[in-house]
Amino acid sequence: MKRASPPNFDQSAFRQALSQFATGVTVITTRAASGQLIGITASSFNSVSLSPPLVLWSLATRSASMPVFRTNSHYVVNVLAATQLDLCKRFATVKGDRFEGVSHAAGDSGMPVLDGALAWFECHNRSRYEEGDHVIFVGEVERCGVHENAAQMLPLVFQSGQFHGLKPL
Repeated sequence: MKRASPPNFDQSAFRQALSQFATGVTVITTRAASGQLIGITASSFNSVSLSPPLVLWSLATRSASMPVFRTNSHYVVNVLAATQLDLCKRFATVKGDRFEGVSHAAGDSGMPVLDGALAWFECHNRSRYEEGDHVIFVGEVERCGVHENAAQMLPLVFQSGQFHGLKPL
């Protein structure tokens, strides 16, 4: 099999091109063996399969949360609404207890589901693939839900380094 050619661009050009793709914003949550709640903001979420129900997301290998996500049996993908920009920023930047003052409930697996999320997917940590400087997590969805007012809510979207609320055309 023929191998890939070396890239004809630098990392900056690659980032700029990638930023043109609008993505939804999620917060991935889990619970460490110690009981500590862990959560990170991620825009690398995607569906994989309807049968079985599979989703994927990725995390940088250097992330402080990597050991917990790599070994835990379950996590929750919380899809953020446009009104939850504060949660997005909190789980992306806050040091210490990111859950302090954040309303949530335990899902059936005991993992935190964020109140007000547009949708959520409670996943079994099915498989992990190391690729480049990230690990791709594939989750088998055991339970999912949609906010009762989802039809009136806008999703939080990230594109070109800015956050947006997506409206129908």
